[in-house]
Amino acid sequence: MEIKRVFDVLPYQLQHFPQDDCMVAKIEGRWEKQSTQEVINTVNLLSLGLLKAGIKKNDKIAIVAMNRPEWLIADQGIQQVGAVSVPMYPTITVEDYRYIFREAEVKMIFVSGSALYNKVMAATADIEGIQEVYTFDEVPGARHWRELLDQSDLKDISQLEPIKAAIDPEDLFTIIYTSGTTGNPKGVMLTHHNLISNVRSCQPYVPVDNTHRALSFLPLCHIYERMLTALYISVGVSIYFAEGMETIADNLKEVKPHVFSTVPRLLEKVYDKIVSKGMDLTGVKRGLFFWALNLGLQYDNQNRTPWYNAQLALANKLIFNKWREALGGNVIAIVSGGAALQPRLARVFWAAQIRVMEGYGLTETSPVIAVNRHNPDENVIGTVGPLVDDVEVKIAPDGEILTRGPHVMKGYYNRPDLTAEVIDPEGYFHTGDIGEFVHGKYLKITDRKKEMFKTSGGKYIAPQMIENKLKESLVIEQAMVVGEGQKFPSALIVPSFTGLQDWCKLHNIEYTTNTEMIEHPEVLNKYKKEIAKFNEQFAQWEQIKKFKLVPNGWTVESGELTPSLKLKRKIIYNNYRDLIEGLYK
Repeated sequence: MEIKRVFDVLPYQLQHFPQDDCMVAKIEGRWEKQSTQEVINTVNLLSLGLLKAGIKKNDKIAIVAMNRPEWLIADQGIQQVGAVSVPMYPTITVEDYRYIFREAEVKMIFVSGSALYNKVMAATADIEGIQEVYTFDEVPGARHWRELLDQSDLKDISQLEPIKAAIDPEDLFTIIYTSGTTGNPKGVMLTHHNLISNVRSCQPYVPVDNTHRALSFLPLCHIYERMLTALYISVGVSIYFAEGMETIADNLKEVKPHVFSTVPRLLEKVYDKIVSKGMDLTGVKRGLFFWALNLGLQYDNQNRTPWYNAQLALANKLIFNKWREALGGNVIAIVSGGAALQPRLARVFWAAQIRVMEGYGLTETSPVIAVNRHNPDENVIGTVGPLVDDVEVKIAPDGEILTRGPHVMKGYYNRPDLTAEVIDPEGYFHTGDIGEFVHGKYLKITDRKKEMFKTSGGKYIAPQMIENKLKESLVIEQAMVVGEGQKFPSALIVPSFTGLQDWCKLHNIEYTTNTEMIEHPEVLNKYKKEIAKFNEQFAQWEQIKKFKLVPNGWTVESGELTPSLKLKRKIIYNNYRDLIEGLYK
């Protein structure tokens, strides 16, 4: 058989490499496996249950849950009856849920447990047309999703076959609402062909097969993890679901995965934790640790001398082997996306024989446009790699990245006006990102078009590039560059308080509270020196002249980050307006 629709991946796996551990989750302390056949049976029962509940082609069904087998099973069951899944972040507000339920005309909702059930029920209180809300966990007073399965019988599978056969690859399979940094969420319409084309385009570059395991923890409501899970299933990779973001370190050691996808933030945390432990070492051990770390920070895939390689082999034997053990000891590749990866992280992980493949894409492009390869000869640190197969890219005169191909969305749901703004008459999707090709092959992202601003001197500032550089500091967690219409750029900085505590301990400075420490003269002088060091890498007009440390990190819950962890610049600016204006008085 050939994979043409997203729901074809499970029967394809069953035909070519059936697995005993197709999907695995930890339940009451034990990893519980479901075989390929068991997963398919549950998917089919759900599809039959949806048909009995009156669900028809193109009806919208929302999924609001953290990653678990039921998430993918529900998604596949919805697809098989021609309905359209509307996945949603578990962390968004009741108001966002209400807006999306109404906008997408959702008829049914699947949620995980009691907390999300209560949130969703509050959001649906005054919305007509929602038939039922089902829970994956047992929740008092709520209908359990097993009700849909129990009323069905696999003997009736013949009812399902003609419905599945009538689903065309160009039919809609999902609407994903992107929060964006301003305004209401937009519903990205993706077809089966959109996603499967991206699976085919990326599959040659993800070096895994039916003997490997993946750990899944990035939200499945994001197309990045969803596309990769379809890819994993299509090549027979077993998918193990992390219990939660807070248990990833333990789950990596238990599952010993060969591959996982991540965002740079997690790699930053792993790196910071390792460096923090290195700070606690003494004597020869401490010297060896920082020798290896500094060696790793000089790593270059394209240019290494025999002497460097010899030193690196020793560093891997003495130090970096422990890094690999912390990730389970089996990792073949880590796929990084969703935000820019700091080059220092890529260098040190590659040096430690942990191959990080940084890629780039958007929800609207299903998502992957380019990715650095597993092969070091085609992995240029600081870029997002060569284009994947069947994807076209051209750079507009103003530097914007435009892309065309089967991966480009159908459009924004109910918003032909917004669709026309981003897809031009030639079929090119305008990404809103500024970029260039390095060596004519490797795509490099330099900024977001809408986030660039001009100083009063008429000079353009690309804030993301400066912010990513600042975040290379061990004592900087987050940064936002400001200064539109001003004489010079300044920065709001959220310290890495763990890194700052380590620095204070090293310099015999008593650490009191975060709020007090960001006003401490020696601490301020440390940040002044850090910024001066980075300023050397920028043109004179790009250099940060003033900065302000702030005591609280920006989070999704505070409304200052999108669910995919991008800065909501206008909201942060408004929240710190007085501080920012004070920098220019």
